[in-house]
This record gives sequence, structure tokens and C-alpha cells, in this order.
Amino acid sequence: MKISKKKPFIPINQTLREYLIKYDRSQKLPIAYKDLLGYHESYPLYDKFGNSTLWDTLMYHDSESSDLKKQLTMLYSLLKTEGDMEIIKHLQTERIDYCHFANSKPFRIKIVNMLNDNYDYMYIKKADASRVYGLELEHLLSPNFISYLVHQDTLVEEHIAGIPGDAFYKEYIFSKNFNKVRFAKEFIKFNERCFVRLLGDMRSYNYVIDVTPDFEDEQYRIKAIDFDQQSYEGRKNVYLPQYFKENNPIVKLGMEFMTVETTRQYQFEERTLIARRLNMNRGRFVDLITAMKSQILSTSKKVAQLKEDLNKFHDTDEFTNCKNMGDILEKNLWRMLADHVAKLDMR
Repeated sequence: MKISKKKPFIPINQTLREYLIKYDRSQKLPIAYKDLLGYHESYPLYDKFGNSTLWDTLMYHDSESSDLKKQLTMLYSLLKTEGDMEIIKHLQTERIDYCHFANSKPFRIKIVNMLNDNYDYMYIKKADASRVYGLELEHLLSPNFISYLVHQDTLVEEHIAGIPGDAFYKEYIFSKNFNKVRFAKEFIKFNERCFVRLLGDMRSYNYVIDVTPDFEDEQYRIKAIDFDQQSYEGRKNVYLPQYFKENNPIVKLGMEFMTVETTRQYQFEERTLIARRLNMNRGRFVDLITAMKSQILSTSKKVAQLKEDLNKFHDTDEFTNCKNMGDILEKNLWRMLADHVAKLDMR
């Protein structure tokens, strides 16, 4: 399936900035994206098996390195503890990595606890509006809470922990503990979450799997980690992970273990859960959609194609008068969740 490999950068407009300020997503940061571009040397970073990670580790001049790392530790404290340095005074910045190949060209910062050598990551990126909308929709409508901050043209995100999907399909599905039925169920739910909120390009390397041991078995949660393709592409199938060849291993499991009846049941369950989250955050969601409607997030050609595809899928003409991706997302979401929200409202 063809995806726009170089989606244009979409700046944050005033309406979205007002939304971010209102909901405490905007804060003055001690360091900006551009401040990390002044490195003088880099070398490839390899994993423990000697394979390229596609990340480079950066080196800075001694005169700037110390201050830079202190500022990054302060930034981590803002993200995790609202700036309380006393709580995290035992942390330090160990490594700064950079990825040339991703659309967002992110920096990855490794933060280490000096008391026990435990570590965590955060990511610093250019603040693209599509990604911010994707992060916020994930926070509001999915079971996954997302921590991020924006200031001017800098976006800081927490690390989303889990096993990368492509690695999971190569190794973990052959584990004796792997529960095929439970994972197939989770993929159906993930597929539904992506389509309801129009998150595209969920190939296996754009999400992670969180594995939780249960008292009898394992539970699985699929978490998106790439939000650049939020409401951008024109083809409906881009927003359905089941159609990507990279996800074929789990699609085959679903075909083997899931019936039409159980698939519909899990889709219904997930829509009900999304509707509950929407009910809890309805005012905030309305503000977010208002911001989305205020700016151009895709090309007119892609908007026209998605309207046509969704009209056919829903057997309606309701999408015809949509003017932009914000309109389309709102219409698709209410089309899929209206019955579930109505039932909650009647309680």
C-alpha cells in the first residue's frame, strides 16, 4: 500500500496553540529542538546483536555538552514531575541520539538514574500539527495516556514502552507463552481504534506491544508510537492496519481463530469503550476538533478521495459536504459511535 513518504511539515496554528495552553500541554522549555542541531560528531548506534538501529549517537563540544545535558535533565523533569528537580536530582542525561530517516527527524534522549542504573527515554521533535493532533486523540480516545509538551516549534514526548511490532512478529509469536486468541482479539480492537479516529500508516514498526503477565496467561496491548499520519492520507484502507502486509502474521492468526461473530463482538466492545472515553472528555474533544477544522492538514485531492471512500464504506452521502480533515474525522467518529454515545447518555 502506497503511503506519502514525505508528508509536508504542518505548523501549529493559533487555534491549536490556544488549545494546548488551555489543557496544559504548552509550557516554556529549557531547550529547543534547534539547540540540539549543533553537534560536531556522530557515530552509528548498534543494538546488542550488532545490528544497525538507524540512530546515530551525537557528540557535542565539551564547552556546551555539560550545560546541554543539564537542560535536558530539567526538560525531563518538566515532562515527568512538572519541574520538581528535588525529586529527580539523582538523574542525568547519558546519551543523545538522532534519527535522520524518520519524517520528524527526532532526537532521543537517554536519562539514567545514578542510584540504580535504571533508565528512560524522551524524544524531542519539531512540533508538527498532525502529530500533535494524533497524540492528543490517542490520549483522549485510547486506553493509553500520553505525556507530551509543546513550546513554539519544539515537541517533547515521553517514551512509549513496548516490544516493536516487527520484532514481536519475528520472535515473540513463537514463544510458548504466546496466546494467539488474545492477541488476535487485541489486534481487532486496535484496528477499530485506528479507524474510528483516522490514524494512518500503522505498519508493524509504527506500534509497540505491551505484554502483561496475568494470573493465568498474558494480556496484550498494542500502542501506536507514530502519529505523523493522523488524518492525512486519502484512501480509507490506510486507516485500517489489517491491510498492511507488514501486519500479515497477525491477520492470518485472526483468520484462523476469529469468526465473524466474535470479530463483531470485539469491534462493538471497543466502540463502547471509545464512546465512554469520549463522554468523559466531550468538551475537550470538541475544542480539539474545532482546532483541527481551523487549518489545512492535507491536500484537497486527498480530502476528496477520503470523502468518497467513506461515503461508500458507510453507504451514505454525509461526507460530501465536509470541507477538511477535521470535518471528516468528526463525521466518521460520530457515524461509528453515535449509537454507543446515545446509550450512555440515556443512562
